[in-house]
Amino acid sequence: MTHAYAEKEQTRTGRKEAALTRQDRIFYTVINVIMVFLILIVVIPILNVIANSFSDGNAVASGKVTLWPVDFSLQGYQTTFENQDIWLGYGNTIIYTIVGTLFNLALTLIAAWPLSRADLPARSPIMFFFAFTMLFNGGMIPTYLNVQELGLINSRWCLIVLGGISIYNMIITRTFFQTTIPRDLVEAAQLDGCSEIRFFFTIVLPLSKAVIAVIALYYAVYHWNAYFEAFLYLTRKELYPLQLILRQILLENTITADTVLEADMAVNYNLVETMKYAVILVACVPIWCVYPFVQKYFVQGVMIGAIKG
Repeated sequence: MTHAYAEKEQTRTGRKEAALTRQDRIFYTVINVIMVFLILIVVIPILNVIANSFSDGNAVASGKVTLWPVDFSLQGYQTTFENQDIWLGYGNTIIYTIVGTLFNLALTLIAAWPLSRADLPARSPIMFFFAFTMLFNGGMIPTYLNVQELGLINSRWCLIVLGGISIYNMIITRTFFQTTIPRDLVEAAQLDGCSEIRFFFTIVLPLSKAVIAVIALYYAVYHWNAYFEAFLYLTRKELYPLQLILRQILLENTITADTVLEADMAVNYNLVETMKYAVILVACVPIWCVYPFVQKYFVQGVMIGAIKG
């Protein structure tokens, strides 16, 4: 019995192997090599930044650090977190990210659901005007003047309201609704007396967790990394997001090699070098921690929203 089972298993495995031709093996080998190469391109710089952030300033300044810390040290992180402005920037960025993402999600979902319905009057012209904004905009100076007229200069709302909806994300969400929420389900709910608003909140949103998670991640990353808008519209330091605070810290602590004349200056120069890498990780790690929670929805949400659009 055991011998017969082994022969059967060997035959089944042999058929699987025989199904792969020589061209198939070459193709998969090339694809695997390319994928490994792309992974190394992404991972090696990250490892280098991590290693430099945990290394002694002398080793960093002399270029001895590659992928592993040299003379392990936490001085870069200690110096970074001793600056109270870091915590101020974290608080502001968390506010901008949470409130801004919720605002973006609300606008995106409210716009995408009606546009996914074939019975929406003037659906094509409305979609045209949405798509038109992807190609043309007013420009920096007109936008600044508009923000100034609205009284949003030096206001938290300028980082929340501006860019309130991404047309790309809206199109992905609209296509997801079209392919996931069948017309029969809408008609059945209408026959049962379900209103449009109730149907949207009780049926559409629970069935759309995948795409909501994906676009929420997109919006959260955008708000977390927001820099240019804050640079343009904010002058009050207490409103600065984390990215602008980190930029200010680096500028205030910039020391060039030409200015290193004394021993103390050399120490400061080495400290700044390792602090630069610590600052990068301080800004990146929190948003990295969010990704694992939405990773299972990521492929499903993007593929359904993009391929069948």
